[in-house]
Amino acid sequence: MNKYLFPIYAVILGFVIVKLSRNKPLKNVKLLLAFSGAFLLSLTVFDLLPEVYEHLEGKLTGLFIMLGIFIQIILEFFSKGAEHGHVHIHKHSKVFPWLLFISLCIHAFLEGFPIHQHNDMVYGVLIHKIPIAILITSYLFQSDFKEYQIFIFLTIFGLMTPLGTIISNNVEMVSEYTDYINAIVIGIFLHISTTILFESSEGHKFNLNKMIGIVIAVAIAYFI
Repeated sequence: MNKYLFPIYAVILGFVIVKLSRNKPLKNVKLLLAFSGAFLLSLTVFDLLPEVYEHLEGKLTGLFIMLGIFIQIILEFFSKGAEHGHVHIHKHSKVFPWLLFISLCIHAFLEGFPIHQHNDMVYGVLIHKIPIAILITSYLFQSDFKEYQIFIFLTIFGLMTPLGTIISNNVEMVSEYTDYINAIVIGIFLHISTTILFESSEGHKFNLNKMIGIVIAVAIAYFI
């Protein structure tokens, strides 16, 4: 059951953290982003990638991974990079960010697919979603959107990943193409996690706390 609930918990936790901070600037979000990026990348490399290469021909697997990277680039064209911590919502805007909403939901839906047979991946998605949920919630509250709009946005966003897991686990027609879909998701994860790691450095300066966080994330993912 946790494989369905953990992604929802992540969005709820992000919402609670923002509410408790009372819209004050949140410290250490970049550090949390770096940790989540390293953790997601490690689980992808340790667990998901070898499994897909075991079931699919090598070059074909690479093709679908590249397709996943391409899909994520397209999604980021509309979301402006919200999947890895860049949320661009104009303050006092009353126009609902439909492009951001749809692209985030597509991303969240796809990342639910590998969870059903790779239970460890749910932890990667959980850790990845927490800082993203914090940033999205924070920016939504800084806008002039009504509370019911924010509630609907976060609720649907939170449910999309479990929906992807349910479909991949129960729809036979989809399960036949699980390995291909997982290869696409690998490309999405690789693009997002590496982008997070590159962008979490300010001015490409050495950051000891970030390096320690990355090492811890890799170690946890390895021994999980």
